[in-house]
Parts: sequence; C-alpha cells; structure tokens
Amino acid sequence: MVMQAPGQTRVPAPFSPAPVSASMQTPLRTRWLDRPAPYLPVWQAMQDFTESRGDGTPDELWLVEHAPVYTLGQAGKPEHILNPHGIPVVHCNRGGQVTYHGPGQVVLYTLVDLRRQGVFVREFVSLLEQAVLDLLAELGVAGACRKPGAPGIYVPQSALARPRGEALAKIAALGVKIRNGRAYHGVALNVAMDLDPFLGINPCGYEGLQTVDLRACGIEAGLIAAGNRLAEIFSAAWTAAGHQGDAHDASLERPGCPECLERSGAG
Repeated sequence: MVMQAPGQTRVPAPFSPAPVSASMQTPLRTRWLDRPAPYLPVWQAMQDFTESRGDGTPDELWLVEHAPVYTLGQAGKPEHILNPHGIPVVHCNRGGQVTYHGPGQVVLYTLVDLRRQGVFVREFVSLLEQAVLDLLAELGVAGACRKPGAPGIYVPQSALARPRGEALAKIAALGVKIRNGRAYHGVALNVAMDLDPFLGINPCGYEGLQTVDLRACGIEAGLIAAGNRLAEIFSAAWTAAGHQGDAHDASLERPGCPECLERSGAG
C-alpha cells in the first residue's frame, strides 16, 4: 500500500531537540528528531516549516534516524518496488526514484533558503554531495566518488571489506525539493544498517545496484557522531557559499542533477 501525506493536515513537528555533542558547533540551527522517527509526520513538518517561513526565518538542519520505510520520489515509478515485505511505502515530493530509510541510517534534512544565501540549485546539490565525501574521507573510506548521471555518493569495491564484482556501490542517497527558492529533504548516509530491505527495490531506480554502509567499508562509526559531523561539514560549507547581495534568483537556475530534484513555485 502506497501512502501519501494528507494535503491540509497540520502535524506538529514530531521532535524535541535532542542534546548534541558539546564539540558540535554549527553555524546553522541543528537538531536531532526523536528516534526512530516515522516518515509521514517528519515530511509534513518539513512542508509546514517551508510554507510558513518568512524572509528572516533562520535555516535549519534536522538529523533523523527513521523507522523502516520506502519512499518513492514525486516522479518515481512503482515498478521499482519489487517486494516491500510489509515495509510501508510513502509516495513523497522529493526528486529521485525509490529508496529505503531505516535504523542505522542518518538522514540530514536541509531546510535552507537558497535565494537568500545566493546559492544556485546545482551548487546546493554539490554542497550536499561534497559534505558526504568530506566525511567519508575523514573516516578513512578510500575512493568515494560521485557517479555521472546517478545522484548520490558511491564507493569502489576496493573500499569494501568483502568486495563483490567491480561496480560502484552506493553509500548515500540524495533527493531534494525546492519550493519558492527554499529547499527541504536532503541526503541519507548508511552507517550500520540491515541492508536487506534494499533488495526489495531497485535502489534509486537502478536494477541490481549494490547498496552498502560504513560498516561494510570496515568503518565502525556511531550514528550520532556521524550525523553530527555531517551537519558540521555541511553547515560550514553552506555558510561560506553563496553570493549574498548578488542580483540573481536561485530558484530559477537550471538544476545540475534533475534526477534528485523536484521543484515547484515560481520563486
């Protein structure tokens, strides 16, 4: 059964900010949602935040570990869901095809104003991907990379404790929504998961795509620590980026990776 969030239902943000590490210093307001977080209320809360924010509303980063769920992007094809095995399926409004969220994966939701910051859409996507790449490099994952035409972050078989073939394996998925120049959704990094649910789908619409986590790369990382560091890296890059004061409209920039992006609003 595919579920969709009710169009007009207002759901309070399903979290109280959790304590974060004292060493975590981010320029953006950053918070952890209660874990494990059900997907539908979080999605609704992101929409509510984006629709109600004003020109001066501070940007926020939300860190989430979701309860098990498959999410199908706005233009996603149901045939990429092979066997959900009772895991809920939510048809949402981010870009991209189908992915899985569940325990052991950290999702960084980026509720940011592209137009105010002066960041083009393709720059924003690049910042998200680079934050993951920088974190993987810090953790010692060798050879992590982008893959042309396939949004997200991948690792070579040589980075895995148990290599399988020669194809790149996906470790992080990306999908965003731009509404009137403001973004939400974000990037999901696999830390230490039960990876079997990925076998029930064509991950991101690619048949046979191998999905891995940090543990498969021989890296034992705590979910909270990995999420905090990912937020730190992105927050610093976001603050340094942009063209504040320049006359341009970020919401009208041609996206660099349409497969991971859905946009609405005239900006």
